[in-house]
Formats: sequence, C-alpha cells, structure tokens
Amino acid sequence: MGGDRQACQAALELTYDQLRLIAKARLRAGFDTINATGLVHEAFLRLNEQDRVEWSNRAQFFAVAARLMRRILIDRHRADNAQKRGGQVTFVTLTDDTPGTELDLELLDGAIDRLAAQDRRQAQIVELRYFGGLTIEETAEAVNVSPATVKREWTMARAWLKREVQRA
Repeated sequence: MGGDRQACQAALELTYDQLRLIAKARLRAGFDTINATGLVHEAFLRLNEQDRVEWSNRAQFFAVAARLMRRILIDRHRADNAQKRGGQVTFVTLTDDTPGTELDLELLDGAIDRLAAQDRRQAQIVELRYFGGLTIEETAEAVNVSPATVKREWTMARAWLKREVQRA
C-alpha cells in the first residue's frame, strides 16, 4: 500500500507542470476565484485521495485528472453564482482555434452529462481533450480506439454539444 502511495506521489510530481499548463489554458475563460496553481493543487489533493485506483498508464492518470478538474471548475462556478445570486456566466470554448464558439460552462457541463447518457465514449473524449488537454493520440490510447475514431467522435461531440447548449 505504501508503495502505491509513493508511486502516486511520484506521478503527481512528474505531471505537475503539464497539469498546470492544462489548467492555465482552461482558466482563460475568466475564473476570478481560482488560478491555474490553485486548480492543480486542488486536483492534486483529490488525486492523492484516489487510494483504490491502480494507475496503469499516463493516459488513465490524465483521464482521472481531467474529470477532477472539470468537477472543480463546475463546483467553483456554481459556488460563485450562488454567492452572486444569478451572477456572472462563465464562457468556455471547446477549441483553441475557433473564435466565436464560446459556450456557457454550466450549460456545457449539463450537456456533457446528457451526451454521456447517449454516448459515454464521446463524453469521455470531450473530458480528455478539453479538461485533460490530451492530444488525439493520447486520447486514443486512453479510450482504446484509433486516432481516426477519436478525431471523428471529437468533431461529432463538439457539434452536438454546441447545438445542445444553444438550445438551452
């Protein structure tokens, strides 16, 4: 058990800088109550509590980190809005190269949950690519499909999510 905890700690230390870069990219949307370092530290605390996870590879680690960062951001967003009583909406974009495709973070979160009910793999791809910052190839490894499948499903998932959020 002690070896597993030490291995987890070593993995966290090795991935800290990469997680911080991912967090910094996700926080461009304007979260004023948390910064990249705070997001990574909170994710580290939660990752450190994952005693029952058998880390099999880097992709699995980033998949768990992506899910945790998503939850942290959504929880922070909801807490901020509750304090402001209908306060500011936070917008995010699912691609870094497509201006004008901003989506409301809370609506996006609900849409990802609805997507998971229809297609779990597409929802997982969104989490890995957007919240985890994984490349096409890393995502393919994490979900055990080809890079071409990830590209196709990432494109379909983004289009579905955009439509779903705009309907809300």
